[in-house]
Amino acid sequence: MPDARAPFDLTGRVAVVTGGNGGIGLGIARVLGVAGAAVAIWARKEEKTAAALESLRAGGVEAEGFYCDVGGETHVASAAEGTVARFGRVDICVANAGVGVHDRLLDTSLADWERVLRTDLTGAFLCFRQCVADMVRRDEGGALIAVSSGAAIHAAPGMASYAAAKAGLGGLVRSLAAELAPHRIRANVLLPGWTASSKSTEDSAPDDLRIDTVASIPAGRWGLPEDLGTAALYLADPALHYHTGMELRVDGGYAVMPPYLAAREARRRAAETLDGR
Repeated sequence: MPDARAPFDLTGRVAVVTGGNGGIGLGIARVLGVAGAAVAIWARKEEKTAAALESLRAGGVEAEGFYCDVGGETHVASAAEGTVARFGRVDICVANAGVGVHDRLLDTSLADWERVLRTDLTGAFLCFRQCVADMVRRDEGGALIAVSSGAAIHAAPGMASYAAAKAGLGGLVRSLAAELAPHRIRANVLLPGWTASSKSTEDSAPDDLRIDTVASIPAGRWGLPEDLGTAALYLADPALHYHTGMELRVDGGYAVMPPYLAAREARRRAAETLDGR
């Protein structure tokens, strides 16, 4: 049955956000927290986590940080134990933590390949499994959100391991959506487009890349972490009880722009930039 509360009110809910101490993860943590959820940040860099917690708490968000390397089973179990001890429950798990390696196939080592898959795909599996155990025990439903990437659906030359891991999240989520539906646990994928985060910002991008990417986005700009946060709030809301097993693209229309139009728009904007100089 639908949740009786008003939509987008997460008061009393607890959200885990892996890699929630910066970039897209922090944007998601902030939006979920402002909507009323208590937020548990699972991340490795403790100083960065401390700064994120200070920022969240200054905005009125109830938040706590837990050290966690998501690719390590014992780390995940410890973070989950700490979260339940602190907040009493887990209702939402956002698997956002990820790493990437930029290298050609022939230069990609097995160690790098396995490190990326361990963090981006196995990490999501471990965190989902741990959080679902609490959700099933309480029998009050829940939401799983995997943060993927445009690399899951578009060619990503030089990033084979990252693309494979992010594409794998889709298969993981679809399987979990079907398996966990009887427990009223929903599983969905959040698929960001070009997003100005701490790892990849529009300001630091070369001029040609900035012109080409913005020209390929009908919305006319890069995304912000808060754009992904709002989408995550939609997927986390218990009112969305009938939405599961799906990929939600948040890319300003990038995926629907025909390549020839994107190229034409890029040439036009490049010409405007040169004329402006």
